[in-house]
Amino acid sequence: MISLAALLLLVVPVAPQPTNIVFVLADDLGYGDIGAFGQEKIQTPHLDRMAADGIVFSDFYAGSTVCAPSRCVLMTGKHTGHAWVRANGGSAAARTLPDSEVTVAEMLREQGYATALMGKWGLGELGTEGVPTLQGFDTFFGYLNQGHAHNFYPPIIVQDDVEIPLANDEHPKWVERKAAMAARGHHPHPGTGFSQNQAQYVPDLVADKVMDWVTTQARADRPFFLYWALNTPHANNERQYVLGDGQEVPDYGVYEDRDWKNPDKGQAAMVTRLDRDLGRLLTRLRELGIEENTLVIFTSDNGHHREGGNNPEFFDANGPLRGKKRDLYEGGIRVPTIMWWPGTIEAGRRTDLPSSFADFFATAADVSGGALPDDLDSISVVPTLRGEVEHQEKHDHLYWEFYGQGSSQAVRFGPWKAVRKPMLTGPIELYNLEEDLGETTDVAAVHPDQVARATELMQQSRTRSPHWRAPSEKKQSTP
Repeated sequence: MISLAALLLLVVPVAPQPTNIVFVLADDLGYGDIGAFGQEKIQTPHLDRMAADGIVFSDFYAGSTVCAPSRCVLMTGKHTGHAWVRANGGSAAARTLPDSEVTVAEMLREQGYATALMGKWGLGELGTEGVPTLQGFDTFFGYLNQGHAHNFYPPIIVQDDVEIPLANDEHPKWVERKAAMAARGHHPHPGTGFSQNQAQYVPDLVADKVMDWVTTQARADRPFFLYWALNTPHANNERQYVLGDGQEVPDYGVYEDRDWKNPDKGQAAMVTRLDRDLGRLLTRLRELGIEENTLVIFTSDNGHHREGGNNPEFFDANGPLRGKKRDLYEGGIRVPTIMWWPGTIEAGRRTDLPSSFADFFATAADVSGGALPDDLDSISVVPTLRGEVEHQEKHDHLYWEFYGQGSSQAVRFGPWKAVRKPMLTGPIELYNLEEDLGETTDVAAVHPDQVARATELMQQSRTRSPHWRAPSEKKQSTP
């Protein structure tokens, strides 16, 4: 005889388990820095396998060309034309995500997700409303401050909203430099600098925390959102200034015996260790039996750097693109992106759908059933992931603005890409990306109609910020 409980199971459909979401963000990884995007010198077997098993986004863009605004776009679904944080630096208020902004973590937590940030934040310091635990994350382990995140062997790290000590010391040369800086009235953020004993490598600590947290959530049978924000392969700028090598890594691994400069060995080793840890995560998801119920997204916060002493030309770090970190040319904002969701994403696919960090919010809402706030610049890419490209909504255009190096704007619409320096008042450079991916030939003079369109899009895509001013706006606001 069939029991009542068994009969109910036959009649009442069981609700599907919500899909877990993992967003893995590399720091300053160039478009050409991994094998799936053309890298030939650096070994990235796990990322290459992830690409073979998932879908490669060839036209995916970071939120900005530097850390903080890019991460703000990712968290809020608003591009830099009206995001709260639009550049690195600035006033404390300009660098701090306020409570009024709704983050993707807050939306997912409302849907019953456990939420965690492991790694680098950059949108609020201790004692402010911008800390991760006040922005939708149940738990946090890593760096709040970007300068602190330069240091891979810091004396302190942050757990939730408390600084905890590590076994790393401060190098005597850093102590000396810090004293000289203090004499000039400049005090680096606590934890910034570099170590002499190099006892605990934070990227390894973070990776271990990631594995433990994912395991705990899977065993609790609760959907989860993990934002794993690595600080590799970013350079330790302070170590570079003093010792000439900012690519800080425990060992050079398979590159130890290469006839390369040490910073190049360090750069390659950082990328390969990053790849190793990504492989650990995918393996853990399979071991837990939740790989088909987990969407994993891997990308980078902006284009490659040249700040640690390594030679990006040696690695062809931007591949076929022009520019690097701090540029609004493609090499500064187009980033290597792979999405993996076994059983949902057909293996070995590739898409040239123009999309960006802002689209993560709508994608996560689509996956989780959450609601979208108003006034976002976000479109779900789930139809593309499911192979339903005929149902994929597309952006009319993508927009960026940047306040470093004199300010600049960029817009992509269809095959056209326009760059304007300085913002608002400079001449428009125009490129046809279908014919000139490397942005080598400015065709503005022969396409005045597209220049007019780019100018219109740049004007309509931005709102005036209380914190960030273009040079021309500063002049206008002067009494």
